[in-house]
Amino acid sequence: MSRTAPAPSPSIVWFRDDLRITDHPALRAAMEAGPTFALYVLDEESPGIRPLGGAARWWLHHALAELRRALESIGVPLVLRRGPAAAVVPAAAAEAGAGSLFWNRRYGGGERRADAAVKQIARSSGLRAESFQASLLHEPWELTNRQGGPYKVFTPFWKELSSHDFRHPLPAPEPQQVPERVPRGDGLEQWGLLPGDPDWSAPLAEAWAPGPGTALRLLEEFADDSLADYSEDRERPGRPGTSRLSPYLRWGHVSPFEVWDAIGRRRREAPGGSAAFASELGWREFAWHQLYHHPDLAAVNLRREFDAYPWWSSEDGGDQAELLERWRCGRTGFPLVDAGQRELWSTGWMHNRVRMVSASLLVKNLGIDWRLGEQWFWDTLVDADPASNPFNWQWAAGCGADASPFFRIFNPLTQEKAHDPDGEYTRRWIPELGSPDYPEACVDLKESREEALDAFRSLPKGRP
Repeated sequence: MSRTAPAPSPSIVWFRDDLRITDHPALRAAMEAGPTFALYVLDEESPGIRPLGGAARWWLHHALAELRRALESIGVPLVLRRGPAAAVVPAAAAEAGAGSLFWNRRYGGGERRADAAVKQIARSSGLRAESFQASLLHEPWELTNRQGGPYKVFTPFWKELSSHDFRHPLPAPEPQQVPERVPRGDGLEQWGLLPGDPDWSAPLAEAWAPGPGTALRLLEEFADDSLADYSEDRERPGRPGTSRLSPYLRWGHVSPFEVWDAIGRRRREAPGGSAAFASELGWREFAWHQLYHHPDLAAVNLRREFDAYPWWSSEDGGDQAELLERWRCGRTGFPLVDAGQRELWSTGWMHNRVRMVSASLLVKNLGIDWRLGEQWFWDTLVDADPASNPFNWQWAAGCGADASPFFRIFNPLTQEKAHDPDGEYTRRWIPELGSPDYPEACVDLKESREEALDAFRSLPKGRP
């Protein structure tokens, strides 16, 4: 009498900020090991993992819906669970009788601790547990300066990183048979990621379509149509000169290897634009390099002498509270900044040049702690990630790695003339511009600049 062979133990691929099926080493390894199901854990409880902001939660809801559809096309069910990863992931593996667990690495401090705990528990229970490089072109511990430490200046970091050869992107795996044992998961609607009453998300839905399909299409369209003029057009917020790929990279709908490959294929036709865009990809890598080595990047000045800078914080009270609110609402009286803040509130995104000008006004002219601006961006940006968001705010405040010199205080009026000379951008977002309804400037730029420089000169010197 013949016996039916037992079904092979399923594999688990644990998704995080890598919500795609192309160029996904962990997914490919899992499917090569056996019938696979995917697991996504909404972990807002593990120590050191920062809860998502409102715009990010909206994006995640739609990204997971798209991921489910993409995975179904290759026979991989998606299971949703909520809770601390070190408890949830092993429990799902035990329920399914899984034999192996795969994931792509993360680099924040809390995330690394959670991943290490999961790996230890999985291996101690007999599971094969492996992780892969997929979210960065480099592993942050592999690049070191001449002293053997992390890079603090971008130019030598980028020179070293860009001299390396990077792997080619991986195609999506071939479809498989759906595994027989798949644990039950939550319904996506149960998580309440979408805004309730009032529902402010309609403009986000008009501006964005989360998912890997849109990401790859945007990448190819940008590389074909805009890359050649990127060096010039990226500084003009009124023009469609940027890739708008930042949220798709943040959520892993497209990998940095796919981006590198796409611009590399156009390097001969668009050498200037390719070099400029590659450098922006390198800046993202530099941000993650800093977060890996400084897990408290969102809370602590990298240049510790700035601990003595007299920035205003929300505990201080006074007129700055009103100034902070005017900045958030796009009512500062400086059109370029106000247009950017309104674009942010409406679409969950702001042009990079405008981000720099807006941040400079807040921390240098208004004297408000950069951490309050970083928190606002964290809550309102669809592309806010744990590395780039605080890293760029520290850069703008002068207290970070390779930071903009503190005395480089952007004048929002001259920046408007230089980068929006025809007023396309400001008119689009400020319909009342030029009317009595538009407010006067909330601060004297010259006086506030001198006050900021005086405060900077008073800082202790020479501290690392």
